[in-house]
Amino acid sequence: MVDAGRPGFVQVRGATENNLRGVDVDVPRDALVAFTGVSGSGKSSLAFGTLYAEAQRRYFESVAPYARRLLQQVGAPHVTEITGLPPAVALQQRRGAPSSRSTVGTITTLSNLVRMLYSRAGTYPAGAVRLGAEAFSPNTAVGACPRCDGLGTVHDVTVDLMVPDPTLSIREGAVAAWPGAWQGSNLRRVLTGLGVDVDVPWHTLSPEDREWILFTEEQPTVFVESKNDRLDRGYKGRFTSARRHVMHVLTDSKSQTMRDKALRFTESAACTACEGSGLRADALDVTVAGRTIAAVNAMALSEVADLLRPLAEQTAVTSGVSAASSGETTEVAVRISADLLARIDVLLGLGLGYLSLGRRSTTLSPGEAQRLRIATQLRSGLFGVVYVLDEPSAGLHPADAAPLLDVLDRLKASGNSLFVVEHDMDVVRRADWVVDIGPGAGAGGGRVLYSGPVAGLEQVEESLTGRHLFGRAEAPAREPRRPDDWLRLTGVSRHNLHDLSVDVPLGVLTAVTGVSGSGKSTLVSQVLAEVVRRALGASPQDDEDPLEVQVADVGGLEAFSRLVRVDQRPIGRTPRSTLATYTGMFDVVRRLFADTDEARARGWAPGRFSFNVEAGRCPTCQGEGFVEVELLFLPGTYGPCPTCDGARYNPQTLEVSWNGKNVAEVLALSVDDAAEFFAGVPGAARSLQTLRDVGLGYLRLGQPATELSGGEAQRIKIATELQRARRGHTLYLLDEPTSGLHPADVALLMRQLHALVDAGNTVVVVEHDLDAIASADRVIDLGPGGGDRGGSVVATGTPAQVAADPRSVTGPYLAARRPTRT
Repeated sequence: MVDAGRPGFVQVRGATENNLRGVDVDVPRDALVAFTGVSGSGKSSLAFGTLYAEAQRRYFESVAPYARRLLQQVGAPHVTEITGLPPAVALQQRRGAPSSRSTVGTITTLSNLVRMLYSRAGTYPAGAVRLGAEAFSPNTAVGACPRCDGLGTVHDVTVDLMVPDPTLSIREGAVAAWPGAWQGSNLRRVLTGLGVDVDVPWHTLSPEDREWILFTEEQPTVFVESKNDRLDRGYKGRFTSARRHVMHVLTDSKSQTMRDKALRFTESAACTACEGSGLRADALDVTVAGRTIAAVNAMALSEVADLLRPLAEQTAVTSGVSAASSGETTEVAVRISADLLARIDVLLGLGLGYLSLGRRSTTLSPGEAQRLRIATQLRSGLFGVVYVLDEPSAGLHPADAAPLLDVLDRLKASGNSLFVVEHDMDVVRRADWVVDIGPGAGAGGGRVLYSGPVAGLEQVEESLTGRHLFGRAEAPAREPRRPDDWLRLTGVSRHNLHDLSVDVPLGVLTAVTGVSGSGKSTLVSQVLAEVVRRALGASPQDDEDPLEVQVADVGGLEAFSRLVRVDQRPIGRTPRSTLATYTGMFDVVRRLFADTDEARARGWAPGRFSFNVEAGRCPTCQGEGFVEVELLFLPGTYGPCPTCDGARYNPQTLEVSWNGKNVAEVLALSVDDAAEFFAGVPGAARSLQTLRDVGLGYLRLGQPATELSGGEAQRIKIATELQRARRGHTLYLLDEPTSGLHPADVALLMRQLHALVDAGNTVVVVEHDLDAIASADRVIDLGPGGGDRGGSVVATGTPAQVAADPRSVTGPYLAARRPTRT
């Protein structure tokens, strides 16, 4: 260990956060420090849970007690002492689902300045009242278009979808959008009472009648006569148009089946009232440089910079602004434009000039979102700060990582310290200092194996990071498989894919590569997923709306019997969803407990051992294991339930044991320990072994879904899939499965993905990791750039063929990849 106990270092003593084992470590300030180690080793616990948490705690100590209640606080870390720690800013990955109202402009705060520019310095129509900045936002009550509520799009029915066969009569089901069974019969009888002939072909009805039946908002009531049934004396029936019925189902129904059916009769379209901008008409009457704010929001950032440059460089001629005149030549216009331009230039330097201000955050790749947040911090101009970054290279193509590293160098050159949790070995090589945690994960980690200059890590034999950093890790030799057949797509159009044709090989593992924004996720997670889903007649995943994708022709779909999408979305949104419940293993555990003599004597079924069932769970915490503790002027926190002490169950349930442990003690086991405990139980042993195979042996069975990273969630989904009995030919689609994984964990994951292919399936992954790409059988490289400069297939073939293809941006990085010994 390098002796660093001197001024200019942050000194940590006795850190025991999570799995850290009384860590003592010194790290330099004014340097780029990489925190490395396998997933779950404790590096985030040291960087974020200890160093950042302590820096934030000290800052809040200086804030008035009342004001502390308004700030989000992470709580005090478990550490004896930290000295030499400056103020800190955390840039963590945000893995939650982004809002459809969130855009590039809102993430970077550029939208605030653009709205201010239009409000204070825009050109207004003669006699128009000057608007406040909030009037130019579709997310405010005063700015949102009243028809689409600021979304810019509306879902509405169409005649062709509601009446697919106009040769049918109403009785024969011409109005497909109406409900069936008694409700449909009622509507037909009401129409008869209104004088409409329900037995003639739909197209023979008058245009006025057809329009009224489909679209009227009227709901007339008529008396429906008895059908010669002594018990049916007639009733008053109310009419509902087809459109009104569909909209009622979409707005009020809690049945996903009914909503899915109703969605078949609707199309998404730009709102005609605001032309897709989401804004009111008076805001769209204001211009800057001859462009409305809607037009500026739709422009690429590089084009917005060109538009603003003349405004920012002009000489202001007046400081006053008349309500009926242009404010574009005022000092306000110059200052706001210059500030906007400086902020956009940072984004251009990070290679994000193809994005638009109005681009929805839901369409951004993880790499794009991460760079947007880093750019915002770079512009802040802080110095003497510790920036704690969570895998800033995650989700980035090697070509995109180069400008990111330049930005980090600029932050360091400005007098800041950079503490970076990182798995990318190229980033680690650029560091001034490395702190390697390990050697394993969970209870097998938590120790500082090395802290010092990067070169010294080569001498640490037990460091997995060192093996990969210096090329000592062994990689199995693998000959690329030959495709069994091809899935051929032609005329693909979505986002920046325009009339794309691509052949996806079947029966192999294919990596889809390219720079951020090149169209990889659009092709795999959207187009491929939607085309195959429709062919199989499957429902959208996780209650998603069906996607609008355009494909001229598809061949080869008959090869698939099943589609599985594996992404980094959480396996659950509450602590009630756990590793054990998601994988189905807990069903086996509960049956084991219910089958004990004690449980049978008490008449308890497996449900008694679920913490979601009232009979067995703790009444105080309702089975969650913890309760929220309000601390008045201090940050609120969560603590173990005072009744069950975190066990989740009531005392009676915990009286039953299996193999010497009660159900709460079983949930507290790690996967590795549980594998030994349940070695003789086939139903549990297989599930546990697949979790270990993907490197998750350190997780607890009862680990809440809310505590899992995106990478951990994705590997749990893969493990769950691996333990199922496979039948037929399945297409597996994965979006950056190696994101956030240590190279040692990448090797484990790729081994399992190849096992899926060996079982007769097809695996397609969106990928940036060079080791994972080199392990694939085939590569489809998109590009050549991002945004409008992407969306084309630039190279295909084996990894070696793509590495040698001069058209590929990925090729040179793949060819120069540091080899591992075989």
